[in-house]
Amino acid sequence: MIQWFGMIDEFEPVRSAPVRQKISPAGSQQTPPPPIKPPKKGWFSSYVSKIKNLTKKQWLIGGMVTSLLIGGALTAYLLTRPKPKPAPAVVVKEEAPPPPTTEPSRLTGVEIPIETNKRPVTGVMIENSPDARPQAGLKDAGIVFEAQAEGGITRYLALFLEGQPDHIGPVRSVRPYYLDFLMPFDAAIAHAGGSAVALADISSLGVKDLNHNSTAFRRVSNRFAPHNLYTSMAGLDAYGQSKGYTSSTFTSLVRKKEAPLAAVTASKIDMNISSALYKIHYDYDGATNTYKRTLGGKAHLDEKSGAQLAPKVVVAIVMTRTQSGIYSVYHTNSGGQLFVFQDGGVSIGTWSKAGRKDQFVFKDSAGQSLGLNPGQTWITIMSGSTLVTHSP
Repeated sequence: MIQWFGMIDEFEPVRSAPVRQKISPAGSQQTPPPPIKPPKKGWFSSYVSKIKNLTKKQWLIGGMVTSLLIGGALTAYLLTRPKPKPAPAVVVKEEAPPPPTTEPSRLTGVEIPIETNKRPVTGVMIENSPDARPQAGLKDAGIVFEAQAEGGITRYLALFLEGQPDHIGPVRSVRPYYLDFLMPFDAAIAHAGGSAVALADISSLGVKDLNHNSTAFRRVSNRFAPHNLYTSMAGLDAYGQSKGYTSSTFTSLVRKKEAPLAAVTASKIDMNISSALYKIHYDYDGATNTYKRTLGGKAHLDEKSGAQLAPKVVVAIVMTRTQSGIYSVYHTNSGGQLFVFQDGGVSIGTWSKAGRKDQFVFKDSAGQSLGLNPGQTWITIMSGSTLVTHSP
């Protein structure tokens, strides 16, 4: 590097042109003027002049030396510069999902508020003689049991949990087999008296009793006694709480997801439970996946709303029935054949019930558990399988 930049020699003096002497008129020579010195060059001009005079070899050597110096300086900088601090890791805190506010109803399988699901189950005995129609409150029941009482007249046990109608009735008396349908749900029973055996069973079995001697019941003026006794869930809740009936612990019926059939195989259902006045008919409604109920040849309506009753699931349990005096006797632990109508089809299986307080167990023809759609389930006790028919 010193050689490259030190090659610039000192400037040679500039030779001036010969000065022509001027002869004076007297013939004597005059002293010539001093030579004119060239202007002194600056350092930059000198540097540029020397650069221009470099040979190709000198240029190549200078470029290599410059590259090495720059490269070395850059390497030294990269090796000695302070390392940047790594950016702090961004921690994304995953928020826990909000706790659920609903869950399947223990009675119907329908999604309901969790707090509602803690309510006790309450059963109400509801009359079905022609003078009692149309009934109030059946539309809001979660499960309805239907069986033949005396003289071919049927009667209902309506079970309520999330449904809380303010008008239920007419309320009538209880029978022993209705207690067998009720007790698996650890439910209280609202009734207006009952047969001697049923009342004795309520006492001996420790059934939660809501007999009609309470302000929870009222008589309406638009019907004649005994078809005019009504109640409400608010009244029964208060009545039950006064007796300590604040919860129900039980095994639910097995439920499944709805799965309507593409090709309906059972759109019309008939059940000849007794006489023509009590004949049951259902028409499947594909739009709602429900079964519109007809009773005695007429649409079965809700008294207050006028809506036709339309359960999600229709079950026919074939159960041995005998007679004791004027009263029906059902063999509730015998087991037998089962028809389950849902999703536009029918499953024929079996039912069993180990004891009076044990829950019904439904199985299909292969012996597997038979689940029911969420929603209102209407269970009719039939005394023979041939009394249940259906068609596409």
